[in-house]
Formats: sequence, C-alpha cells, structure tokens
Amino acid sequence: MATPQTVAVIPARYASSRFPGKPLALIAGRPMIRRVVEQVRACPAVDEVIVATDDERIVRAVEAFGGTAVMTRADHATGTDRIAEAVQGSRADLVLNVQGDEPLMPPEVLTALIQHMRRTGVEMGTAAVPFVRTGRDPSDPNAVKVVVDADSRALYFSRSLIPHCRQGGTAVEPLLHWGLYAYRRDFLQRFVAWPRGRLEGCEMLEQLRALEHGARIYVLQTEAVSVGVDVPADVALVERLLREQGKA
Repeated sequence: MATPQTVAVIPARYASSRFPGKPLALIAGRPMIRRVVEQVRACPAVDEVIVATDDERIVRAVEAFGGTAVMTRADHATGTDRIAEAVQGSRADLVLNVQGDEPLMPPEVLTALIQHMRRTGVEMGTAAVPFVRTGRDPSDPNAVKVVVDADSRALYFSRSLIPHCRQGGTAVEPLLHWGLYAYRRDFLQRFVAWPRGRLEGCEMLEQLRALEHGARIYVLQTEAVSVGVDVPADVALVERLLREQGKA
C-alpha cells in the first residue's frame, strides 16, 4: 500500500484589483510568495509544496529560490479550480490549499488540520479563530464569518455578522474564517465538478458550494493568529510582526 502523501498548493495570481503583483511584493526583502512557501515548508506533515499560478513572472520568482511552480489556465473561476488542475498527476491523497497572501501562516495550524483529516477521514477541513484574537471588525464584509455545530462542523459561512444575537439572547463569540482548506483528493475532484451554488453566487464564497451539496466541513478552531496581505498598506504591518518574531 502506498504511503499517504500530503501536497500543499499555494494559488498565486499576478492580477489583483486592490494589489497588482501582490505575490511578488517584497516583505522584509523577500517576495511574499517565498515567505508563504517557507511557512508551509516548516510544517512537518506536508510532503510537497507547489505554487499554482497563471503568470510566468511568478514561476521565475519561485524557481529562483528553489521552489516548485506550475502554470495553470488563466480562466479558472476559483482558486480551488486552479488547485485541482495543479494536482493532476500527483499521487497525494490529501490536498492543502494555502492562500498566497498569508506570509505568517502558522505551520502548527497546518499540522493540526492535517492530523485531524488523517485521524477522522473527514472529506474537507478549514480553520477559524475568534475575532477577539484578531483585532478585526466582525461587521467587515471582507472578514468571513463561520458558525459551527457541537462537533465543530460548519453550519454556514457569511460575509454578514453571524450569528445574530437577539436582545436578551446568549452571546456567541463570532469566528473569523481563514482561507485555508484541506481536501481529500477524490472529494476535491467532485467539488470542482459540481455547478456553482445559489448561496455561493450570492455570498461569493466557494466553500458554500460544498455545504449546498451536503458535504461536511470540519472547522479547526485555533487561537493562533495570521495576518493576510490584502492591500499594500498591510505589508508594513507584516514586516513589523516579523521583526517582533525575529524573522525579518
């Protein structure tokens, strides 16, 4: 029997309406995509790291620091579609999707999610952190919220503040969803074959496609914090945090 393998794929597009060329933006002297790759490589549960892109400039930058990059089609509707193309031919049975704008992604969170997937056989997993740990505004529609059941399985993801606590109700700590996913490879192939769902089209959140088709998504709840880079101003914040961690 073949040894189980985990491949981490980092989707990285050059085009961005808010931050063109974001994967190549320098963070303390290194391209952001290199920072992300190094964080993922630090996870002992990951066997292979691949950057999936549609731009030769990103391929050259990744290969320059010894990374692996593959060119994918430019017309993919979602990052998950790009990842599914990138792992064609791979023997890995578990696929990790790590966003290319998360240069501080904690390796221990990746390890915990992979271990849960291996231990339980769940078909899809992700992660979330209490908003109080992040300093972000729960009412911000760019900060995706998730509510979970008693077994930490996702009930719904939304850009709106959920759950809504009615006056006199018992307060529930809102959870900030991270753009981190793990899929069993056979499930990933089913996922990208499904048509876009109504809720997915409304919220513009592709993970809702899985819920609309009856899939269960495990949500790893963590206290760790990662800062994503959405706009150029975020670079200074990440550089400050790297200096505080002694990694600049």
